[in-house]
Amino acid sequence: MVTRRDFFHSLAGAAAVTAPTFRKGGLERMLAANATAKGRSAQELAQNEDFWLQIQQAFTVDRSLVNLNNGGVSPAPKVVQDALRRYVEFSNQAPVYTMWEILEPQIEGVRRRLADDFGCDAEEMAITRNASEALEICQMGLDLEPGDEILTTDQDYGRMLTTWEQRVRREGLVLKKFSFPTPPPNMQVLVDLFEQNITPRTKVIHFCHITNLTGQIFPVKAICQMARAHGIETIVDGAHAYAHFPFTHADLDCDRYGTSLHKWLLAPHGTGFLYMRKEKIKDTWPLMAAPARMDDDIRKFEEIGTHPAGNHNAIAEALTFHQGIGAERKAARLRYLRDRFLRHFEGMPGIVINTSFDPAQSCGIGNLGIEGIDPALIRQHLWKTKRIIVVSIGHPDCTGLRVTPNVYTTLDEVDVFIESFEEVLRHGIVE
Repeated sequence: MVTRRDFFHSLAGAAAVTAPTFRKGGLERMLAANATAKGRSAQELAQNEDFWLQIQQAFTVDRSLVNLNNGGVSPAPKVVQDALRRYVEFSNQAPVYTMWEILEPQIEGVRRRLADDFGCDAEEMAITRNASEALEICQMGLDLEPGDEILTTDQDYGRMLTTWEQRVRREGLVLKKFSFPTPPPNMQVLVDLFEQNITPRTKVIHFCHITNLTGQIFPVKAICQMARAHGIETIVDGAHAYAHFPFTHADLDCDRYGTSLHKWLLAPHGTGFLYMRKEKIKDTWPLMAAPARMDDDIRKFEEIGTHPAGNHNAIAEALTFHQGIGAERKAARLRYLRDRFLRHFEGMPGIVINTSFDPAQSCGIGNLGIEGIDPALIRQHLWKTKRIIVVSIGHPDCTGLRVTPNVYTTLDEVDVFIESFEEVLRHGIVE
């Protein structure tokens, strides 16, 4: 893990190279915010609007609407946007040289920084375009036989379920899904449900670190160690987890982990990573073909043909921004914003809350609904009347709205959502 001393040392070096960019809302904002933070705990700082005002001002977002769907893809701070623009413009000067010869090799520095933050060897870190690509490398790369079972839940991400369903149709595999309480009374329930559903044909357990529907956090380490004891491979979908709340690989002990970086890390759109334990690399086929000499090389998973170098290089700026806030502070703020609307409606007649308040089981994602009202209609109403962006969830076990603020979200924006949602609760949807 990068220490705060290491972080500020890296900032000093970065500022020397890109001072104009940092002066325009990057380093200046971060240093001002950290001056406000001195001596305060993460929980105290979560409620300090002077600190978060500085973070909010580092973004160039449309404040004429209320964007509470940052779980899909989030705006990047200006320092990341500026870095991406620089790389794109430089690439275009003579791409065969400027992009391939100068910028592309810089991916190794990004790889090292991501690996250090995640807590793994750089030779276990592949940089991908999103979590779907990272996870499909694992899903499509494992050798399985007809009749082999993949065990997952019915709340796993749709694209990943579709990937397994294609292998079912094509190869005769068996996809076994089970439901779980929303929210569960405790995390051990989730471990037990997986173990109870294992059969002699179970070869893979695929599950979310945190679900996209309700923000339910799973006990990754316990599930992976249980599966390993049964000789079962595991794939962990971390699309919503990395840079959302603090953890490292040591907290997970997983063999494979895929995530997107354009959600909670605030990196350029179309960035992600795949972690794969070294001993698992050789026997996993890449999604796009790579030469045999790369069989043991994590980079075989990056063999995708021509692609922009700027997207993955600007990840470094996003990581610096994230580390400047601090993972603990960020998670505390996200829970504070989430609790502002969930706690407001807690216990109200007609309200259904599908997200746990237990900080071990949830963070910045909240799912709530109103009995008898289709959440899709509420979503449409909120956009039409107040330009509020949320996601409607139609899953029978967690029907409601998924609301995901981020560090640039203001209290006023959360309160606009509260007032508008409460109006629907009291009066229904009035056209």
